[in-house]
Amino acid sequence: MKFAPSALVAAIISGLSFNAIADTSIYGKANVTMQSSDEGEGSFTEIKSNASRLGFKGSEKLSDSLDVVYKLEFQVDVTDADSKGDDDNITARNQYVGLKGNFGQVVVGRNDTALKQAQGKVDLFSDLEADIKSIFKGENRLGNTVTYTSNSFNDFKVIATYIAEDSTDGENGYSVALTYGDTGLKKSKVFASIAADSDVKGYDIVRATVQTKLAGVKLGAMYQTQEPAQGGDDADGFMVSASYAIDKTVLKAQYQTMDFSGEDRSGITAGVDYKFNKNTKLFGFYTKFDNDAQDDKDYLGVGIEYKF
Repeated sequence: MKFAPSALVAAIISGLSFNAIADTSIYGKANVTMQSSDEGEGSFTEIKSNASRLGFKGSEKLSDSLDVVYKLEFQVDVTDADSKGDDDNITARNQYVGLKGNFGQVVVGRNDTALKQAQGKVDLFSDLEADIKSIFKGENRLGNTVTYTSNSFNDFKVIATYIAEDSTDGENGYSVALTYGDTGLKKSKVFASIAADSDVKGYDIVRATVQTKLAGVKLGAMYQTQEPAQGGDDADGFMVSASYAIDKTVLKAQYQTMDFSGEDRSGITAGVDYKFNKNTKLFGFYTKFDNDAQDDKDYLGVGIEYKF
């Protein structure tokens, strides 16, 4: 029997036992923008759902030193649901099961690669038009993966992902990362990482990331080199970001650029968030992309986000 994603989610919710519900965290967020977009053929107005999601995660103790861990996360498009069911508005995000113990954690299923995880929170406009995936390769979430994450040793952590070849349309892929500090900059003054992909979705990539906080300003930077795994021109680029909080208001800015053998692609974004509380915020942004070989793009939007 074949289930549509929305039917599968309903089945999961209705099938959870009382004990399972007690041990499972249900979480998610709704992020919606109304924006004016110009992608080269004139501006138009659109309402977008930006990676809104619903998830279930948890663990169960198997012994004093071993737990089973799991996550089932779904992306929900809250603006383009088809009432006739022709296009289901629910798609898969990270979904896996695994074991956690003194050795670290190993999970199997669909997951962000080590390189993608090593980005931390340096991308201040993730899931919006200015998301670094618009210019940089490597922001991959893939099925048929095994991911190992070590425990933290003196704030250092190792992440390694194996991607089976049926998910990469070619050779087996590998993604590895070494990170230092915590992404929230709450336990350490610096978050830093070095990561690499080998033949992941057709690309070899090396990426270095750093983020810190100075005099109340969060500063981030990322440098990346990338080239097709089967040969071709390489490209290199960087991204810098900054944010500053004034009471409930956060001012943000980000610049990114990539040089594709003389063909430059760059984007600059300015934005502001107003936080009602830790779960709810209003925000606005302006993004402009310049492309040597393509039409320039502009986006101006306002939105709301609620996390639960």
